[in-house]
Amino acid sequence: MQESEAVAMGKDRCSIDGLAKVVIDGLTEYADLASEELKSAIKKAGNSVKKDIQENAPKDTGTYSKSWTVKTTKETSNSLEVTVYSPKKYQMAHLLEFGHAKRGGGRTKAQPHIAPAEEKAKKQLESDIQRALGGL
Repeated sequence: MQESEAVAMGKDRCSIDGLAKVVIDGLTEYADLASEELKSAIKKAGNSVKKDIQENAPKDTGTYSKSWTVKTTKETSNSLEVTVYSPKKYQMAHLLEFGHAKRGGGRTKAQPHIAPAEEKAKKQLESDIQRALGGL
């Protein structure tokens, strides 16, 4: 009986020669599971940021708050990058978040709505990752 067959049959023993393969197989399986859990947590965080920005953004006509979206910027087998952005009203984001100079003098009041959403999502992402990796 070969080493891989013995491990597959549920035996708790393996030879020294087969130990490296068993360890590598176990680590590969863990890495795949962890990668999927992390990607899921990142997607959830991106959607959470979008939702929070839409809820807390200034609403004059509502088009600015409705314009926010999430897109996958980069994805590999073990990483994921998402971007939350406003493709149609991107010029307003900085002006509303930090305030701006008015034409006749003075400044408008800053209306922070992006940074708080980002901070909230960072904390949620950390706890989701810890929960996911602790459960594997």
